[in-house]
Amino acid sequence: MTRHRGPVLVDTNAILECFRVGAWRALSGGYAVETVEDCIIETQTGFQRRSPEMQIDEALLWASLKAIHPVVDAQRAVVAVRAPDIALDVGERSLWAHALTRRDAWVLCGPDKASMRFAVRLGLKNQLIALETLLADAGHRPKEALRSNYTAKWLDKVLGELFTSEGFGRS
Repeated sequence: MTRHRGPVLVDTNAILECFRVGAWRALSGGYAVETVEDCIIETQTGFQRRSPEMQIDEALLWASLKAIHPVVDAQRAVVAVRAPDIALDVGERSLWAHALTRRDAWVLCGPDKASMRFAVRLGLKNQLIALETLLADAGHRPKEALRSNYTAKWLDKVLGELFTSEGFGRS
């Protein structure tokens, strides 16, 4: 697969994992990384219970992102109407609300299964990318291993399961 050259939308989990393994600079320096305001807010909650590498400086985060998008209730409503039975977290709901407005060649990085189910249901599974893939394509190998749900193998496995459970691929 060739390296993605367009915008990379990241959820809170992907941001936290990058900071945990010391890969944020590689990701944000190697790609046009974007997110939504709700994901930034989520990176700042639970601060007091996190290890030092997971305590993210908000100003540094803002400065390192290509864009941080506001999302309005009308955009979130589109997500709710398209898949009312999928319980997305606030950050993922807002990230998808923003993504659905885009017409460029974006990819989304985030291991949340509800978010992945939303992508499968809307026919957007090919827009999903593993953090492992992004970092490898940027030439970065973290010193500490990524958690399994950030790997390409895990993403492929779960997408296959979701594809089947959503009723696709059945005769």
